[in-house]
Amino acid sequence: MKYKEGHQAVLRDYGITNITSNMDEWMHDPHMHCVVAYTNDHEMIGGIRVQVAEEGKMLPVEKAIGKMDNRIYDIVKNYREDGGVGELSALWNAKKVAGLGVSMLLVRAGISITNQAGINTLVGICGEYTLKMFQQVGFVVNHSLGMNGLFAYPKDEFQARVLGILNSSTLETAAEYDKNRMQFLRENPVSTYTELGPKGEMEVDYNLVMAEYNEKKKYA
Repeated sequence: MKYKEGHQAVLRDYGITNITSNMDEWMHDPHMHCVVAYTNDHEMIGGIRVQVAEEGKMLPVEKAIGKMDNRIYDIVKNYREDGGVGELSALWNAKKVAGLGVSMLLVRAGISITNQAGINTLVGICGEYTLKMFQQVGFVVNHSLGMNGLFAYPKDEFQARVLGILNSSTLETAAEYDKNRMQFLRENPVSTYTELGPKGEMEVDYNLVMAEYNEKKKYA
């Protein structure tokens, strides 16, 4: 509920109320994984979700643009059958930490847990204002969809792009620094690291071990 409230507050600031990933059903989805950021006094200040695709249930990107371009269904289906696919969505950070680089930390952390979630490909949809950040971590615009990759979403005055990380295991399309940070988090999911943000350094305590992943390893 804290995640939902924080995300909705950010969307309202942009006048957005019809976002497809903003319904309650995700809270009860066993294939949904949330990565959240807290301050030292336990205030949630941001989050991102990783949803693993399953047959018979659409990802948010399919719900968002499927009526505008139904080719997205085949793209997700093909990825799902070829090593598994998930979507990175519902990224937000509180106003009080705007400009500190929390969004980038959440995106990297979200991508870093895909090995635990058992998926080889990530897809997503983003606005023009976050495109550079998502490209930095390895997302590539799919120009075959919409108008050369562009859609009017979630409102006519906004432009969104459908993105894909072609290989979320190797991270081969990510910038070198970001690739190294995400690989480090995979190898050290519980760690403390001094991150350099736009406004200076932040000491971040990471705990990115998924409980179900630990159980799988225990009985492997």
